[in-house]
Formats: sequence, structure tokens, C-alpha cells
Amino acid sequence: MTDQHRTGTVRDINGPIVTIDLPGVRSGEQVRIGEIGLVGEVISLSGRQAVVQTYEGTDGVRPGEPAMGLGWPLSVELGPGLMGGIFDGVQRPLSKIALQSGDYIARGLDVPALDRARQWAFEPNPELEPGQQIGPGMVLGTVPETEVVSHKVLVPPGVAGELEEVAPAGAYDIESTIAHVRDAKGTSHRLSLYHRWPVRRPRPYLQRDDGVSPLITGQRVIDTFFPQLKGGKGAVPGPFGAGKTVVQQQIARWSNADIVIYVGCGERGNELVDVLESFPKLEDPYSGRKLMERTLLVANTSNMPVVAREASIYVGLTMAEYYRDMGYDVVMLADSTSRWAEALREVSGRLGQMPVEEGYPAYLASRLAAIYERAGRVKTHAAGSGSVTLIGAVSPPGGDFSEPVTSHTKDIIETFWALSKELADARHYPSIDWVTSFSGHVHTAAEWWHEVVDRRWEQRRTEALALLARDAELSRIVNLVGPEALSDAQRWQLEGAALVKEGVLQQSALDAVDTFCSPEKQFALLDLCLSIYDKGMALIELGVPVSELAEMPQLAKARRCKSMYNSDQVTEIHAFARAVEQAFEGIRLEYAKEHAE
Repeated sequence: MTDQHRTGTVRDINGPIVTIDLPGVRSGEQVRIGEIGLVGEVISLSGRQAVVQTYEGTDGVRPGEPAMGLGWPLSVELGPGLMGGIFDGVQRPLSKIALQSGDYIARGLDVPALDRARQWAFEPNPELEPGQQIGPGMVLGTVPETEVVSHKVLVPPGVAGELEEVAPAGAYDIESTIAHVRDAKGTSHRLSLYHRWPVRRPRPYLQRDDGVSPLITGQRVIDTFFPQLKGGKGAVPGPFGAGKTVVQQQIARWSNADIVIYVGCGERGNELVDVLESFPKLEDPYSGRKLMERTLLVANTSNMPVVAREASIYVGLTMAEYYRDMGYDVVMLADSTSRWAEALREVSGRLGQMPVEEGYPAYLASRLAAIYERAGRVKTHAAGSGSVTLIGAVSPPGGDFSEPVTSHTKDIIETFWALSKELADARHYPSIDWVTSFSGHVHTAAEWWHEVVDRRWEQRRTEALALLARDAELSRIVNLVGPEALSDAQRWQLEGAALVKEGVLQQSALDAVDTFCSPEKQFALLDLCLSIYDKGMALIELGVPVSELAEMPQLAKARRCKSMYNSDQVTEIHAFARAVEQAFEGIRLEYAKEHAE
């Protein structure tokens, strides 16, 4: 027992809430509860009495059992070895847990997140010399964590002063000393390949920066219609069975981020098992290596203690900020924030706090905002830029978007991908509703699209959304009085909207060709469908009947182009577009000839 570890006793147990008597305990301190050492965190204090929320089941724990303060807040270990890892909600590696307790996580396990025995090839920063002044976030050296991620060993926040020495190149474990720094008070700090950081405290940075480039996910309805910037805040709300998990997995697999962190927060076990089994087998489309070489997973299922859900998102965010500080663009996917909010409601109820909307605590909105606020693009202390893009799934009961978690989230985020049960029932995936979804990043994303892809992107996107809006109005008329009440021009608008829906918006995650769509292919498909609509409308204005246009074989092929041509075959799509143009010109000439006679 060290001076840092103090012992007390358990006084009261109320589910995951435990009251302890522990002298010198501090708010937020991590503690161990009972004979088996359950992981817990102090959430309130009254003298030497502390209220602890435990992240493991308290069954069998009795008053009078010991409680031990660890002397530090709930923290994570940050260093080489995170990438490719699969952790539980308090950053214990599941692979090591399985060796100790089998398929089920035993309570009270104390397993370090990072491997103490593994040796890492450390290469010191050639720009550093003894006697130099260094500060937080500066790069001490690099470690090849995986083939695609170069791990930058950073000076921890709070450490600054004169560099006394830095270790030469060689193999070191994470606890080996790689540098000594003497601060202004003359205290020497020993730095290793890893450090700890409290999960509830955002990591410092120089300044917040504006997002400049979109996160390319390969999903047309997202990239083309409702883009998300790197460093942005997004949400995917939808009822059960609408496809939230598939949308998030597609983003994790195909986004052009440097690092992907997937946090399963209270989701069903079978969904997380699918993630854990499928991700290690996937190939990264950008490097050709295994996807897990730039991915780490935090797995917290619905049958695990409910309070652990609350910690899992903070654990994922802290690791995301750590890689952001290295200058990487990180995407963190939280599935789902509704389950996280249920943990808040559980703790609030156990503490006897006054509930507000649907039993949630009054601080739900502020806690949500604090989480999403940790996303963003920043200038780091290492004189570079990095970003954390946070995308949270929301599971409103019955698909009711007016419930508290969804409504508060909508007020906070910048991109809202609303999933529709009607679209999912119609087998239209991704079932993102183009009527209720929105993005606040369109104008910034347009600058990138205009420079990299085509200057007509914003115009074409606006035209497509206007066509879809007219389709929604006309569909209501058809439902009331039937299609015979529509003019030929209105019926062609319905045909054009259907072409955009099937040829652009609909995208199968199971189609080997269409699961990912490059920006160039996305715009080519959108421009093809809108060109068909524009040329058809011009012919209808001349008097060509809509029935003749609707029977054109080119329309059926236009719907299939997304699966016929991959992202490297954009020129073939352009060639087909020219063939379609010739077909329309042929109809125009034939119609003009008939009427001239």
C-alpha cells in the first residue's frame, strides 16, 4: 500500500451507487470497492463520506467491506499499443480479460490497457537537444505503432521546462524512461512512452480552428447531400431497424479519416459481436492494409452494468483527442448516445434527483453539449492541425424525434442524418430522409467540391433537393386523387425524382461495387440523373408524351449505373451520359419530323 492509496469502508449500496467512508477522498477520484475491487468513481462528497458510481455489478457487496482510493481520477493510458485494440467501457483490453476470465468479464479485474512487456522501436526527434526548452504537446520521438500509423510520443500536458536528456534510438517498453525534463522549480520529470489522462477533462490545444475539408464517407446521401466536415459534430437518429448501425459501420469502414474509434455504448451484444468479428477481416481501402491498423474499438453492450455506458464515451473521446494532438484526423462513432443518457437517468434516479423530461435529469442537455463540444478541428501544441469528428447515433423510442435526447442533440450538432422507418420498410438504404435531414457545412464543403470535383456541385445538389421536394408534394396529390390528375410535366417530375432516389440516394452496403462511391463517381451519377430529367422536361415542353420517355431503356440502365461501374470507371459513366443525350436528341428529331409532315 502506498501513500497514494487510502482505505476506508463501504457504508451503503444502492444498485450501482455506493456510499463509502474514506478519509482524504476527492471528487472524481477512482476507487476500488469491496473485497473483489469493483471499479468506481466518486461523484459527490460530504466530508469523508463519498458517493461512488461503480462500473461493475455490486451484487454480493456488503456494508463494512473495504474501499480504496487510488489517488487519481478516472483515467486512460495513452501510448503505443492502443491502435487495433478492443477495450471495454473503462479501457480494459478484452483479449487479456478473456485469458483471465473467459467469455464473460469477471468483476474486479485489474488489467492494464497497454502491454508492459512489448518492446517498441523508438526514434528520437532529431530536432531536440539537451538544454532545449520544451513544452506540452511537443514531439519527443516516434514509434511505428502499425504499418499505417506513426505514433508520435508527446510531452504530456502540464510538463514544461529544460530537456535534460532524451533516449537514443532503440527498443523500449512503455514504462522505460525516454526523457528527463527539469521544470522551472528544479523538479525533474521522468517521461516514458505513455502517460495517463483524466477522461472527463478535455485535452488542451492552442486554439480551435475552422473545418476546411469534408469527411468523405463514400455514401452519396451523406457526401453529396448532407456533408460533414472533418472536426464537425453529427448525429444519426432513427427508430429500431432503420439502419443506424449499418450507417455508422459504413462510415467507420470507408471514411477518409486517419484514425477511426468506434464506441459501442450499451448496444445489443449481437451487433457489437458483428463489429468485433468483421472489422479485423476488412481491408483498408486507402492503404491496402487491415482496417484495424487504424481503428480501435470500445465495446460496451446492453447487458453490461448500465453506468459503464456513461464512462465509455469519455474513454473513446480522450483517446480520440490524444491522436488528434499528434496531428491526425480522427472519427469517433458513438452508438448510441440514447443508451448513454439512460445511464445518466439511472444514476440520477438512484440519487433521488428531481427528474424533468421523461425522467431524464435536468443536466442532460449540458452533459450532451459538453461531449459534442470536444469535437472540432484544432491547432495542436506540436504546431500542426488535428481534428476529432464526433458522430453519435440516437435511438428515440418509437422513432419520436421530439423526445429529449434527440431534440437536445439536434440543437447542438451541425449535421443531422435523420433515418426514416418508411424508407427502411421500403428497403431504401441508407434510409436517411432528405426532407428532415440537414447540414450546416454545405457552403464550406462546396469550396472543396468545386476545386476538386466539379464547379457545378452546389448548383446540382440544390436542383436535386428541389426536385425531391416537388416529388413529396406531388406524391401527396397522387395518394389523394391518383396519377391521372397530374400533367405530363408533373408526371415527369415524379419520374425524375424516382431516378435520383434509385440512381443516387439508394446505396447497398452489401454490393461490392456500390458499397463505396468516390466523390467523382457521386457527382457523375447525380449529373447523369439530373441531365436525363432536364432533357426529358425539354421534350415534354415540345409536346412529347411522358409515356414515350418513361419507356426509354436508358432510364433503367441509369438506375443500375451505380452498380455497373466502380469508382475508377467514371469515364464510362460520362460515355453513357453522352449516349443518353444522343437518344434524347433522336427522340426530338423524330418528333419534329412527324409534326413537320
